[in-house]
Amino acid sequence: MTTAPRPRTTTRDPEALTRRLTAWLGTRLPGARAVGATVPDSNGMSSETLLFDIDHPGAPVRSCALRLAADPTAYTVFPRYDMARQYRTMRLVAERTDLPVPRTLWLEEDPAHLGAPFFVMERAAGRVPPDVMPYTYEGSWLHAATDAEREHLEAASVSVLARLHDQVPSGAADFLATPGPGTALHRHVEAQHAYYAWVVQGRPRSPLIERGFRWLADHWPSDPGETVLTWGDARIGNIVYDGFTPAAVLDWEMAALGPRELDLGWMVYLHRFFQDLTVASGQRGLPGFLRRDDIEGRYARLTGHAPRDMEFHALYAALRHAIVMLRVAYRRIHFGEAAAPDEPDALVLHRDTLEAMLAGRYW
Repeated sequence: MTTAPRPRTTTRDPEALTRRLTAWLGTRLPGARAVGATVPDSNGMSSETLLFDIDHPGAPVRSCALRLAADPTAYTVFPRYDMARQYRTMRLVAERTDLPVPRTLWLEEDPAHLGAPFFVMERAAGRVPPDVMPYTYEGSWLHAATDAEREHLEAASVSVLARLHDQVPSGAADFLATPGPGTALHRHVEAQHAYYAWVVQGRPRSPLIERGFRWLADHWPSDPGETVLTWGDARIGNIVYDGFTPAAVLDWEMAALGPRELDLGWMVYLHRFFQDLTVASGQRGLPGFLRRDDIEGRYARLTGHAPRDMEFHALYAALRHAIVMLRVAYRRIHFGEAAAPDEPDALVLHRDTLEAMLAGRYW
C-alpha cells in the first residue's frame, strides 16, 4: 500500500470531457456551462466521477457531480454498467427514506454525448474517510478524531443501514432483483460466481477464490432471513460526512435485494481490510472502531433484528472483494502497470485474511 503506484482509474481526457459536457448541458439548460471540472483523487475504477459547477446566466452556481459509466474499451472492472439502475435506486431511496442521498438531476442513457451513459447529481459538501492512504493510518482526519467523535460516526453510519433496510419496501425495489431460481441470497451468490467466471476468462483461475465458493456452499445459512434493499457497497468510504454525521450516501451501483447481513458483512469486512493493512504496515490503526460485535449490537438495537450467520456473510464479503481485486490486478497487468505473478492468488492483497477465515481462525 505504501509503495505500489496507484492503479490507473481513467483513460479519458478531463478537458475533452468538460467540453463535451458543456455541449450536452446546453441541451438541458440553454446557455449553461460546465466550469471548474476536476477528477477527484478518490475516483473509482468502476464508474468514474467528474466534479464541476454549472454556470447558468441568471441562476446561482450549482455544484454537481457526474457519474459516468466506465469506458467499455478500457478493460473495465465490471462487465456491465447500468447507470439507469443506479439513478433509479438513488431516487427510490430519496423518496422512501430519510437518508441523505444526493439529489439526482439528469440521466443520460445515450452514449453519444460523453462516450458512455451518465447521470448528474448535486454535490454534497463534507469529507470522506480516504481509501488511499486508508483512514486507519496516522494522519487521516478520522484517525486524528477523538474516541467520542469516531463513536458518533460509527453509530450514525450503522443507522444508515438500519434505516435503509427498514424504510424501503422490498416490493418497491423489484427492479433490483437478481434473476434466477432460489432465494435472493442464492441468486446473489450465483451472480458473483458468474462475475468471477468473467474475470478469469482467458486468465489464470484463483484456487483461493474457488475454495471460498465451496466453503459458502458447505456453510449455507439454514434461514437467510427476509429480503430487503441492500446498499451493496456499504462502507464509510462511500459516505460524505458533515463533521462526523452523514451528509450524503454515495455509490449505489452494487445495490441489490438480499438479506440484511449482506450490508452488515460488507461494512464489517471492508473496515477490517483497511485495519489489517494498517497493522501489517506496523501501525496500530483503529482497533476499537467498527468492531464486528459493536456493529451487530448497534444494528440489533436499532432494528430489533439480531444479525445472524455473520461469519458466512463476512467471508462472503471478503470473497467478493477478492474477485474485484483480482480483476483490478489483471487490469493493471493489461495496462503494463504490473507483471503477472506465477501464482494468481498472490494478486489478492488480503489473501492471508481469506485463508484464515476459511480455516476458522480469523475471528
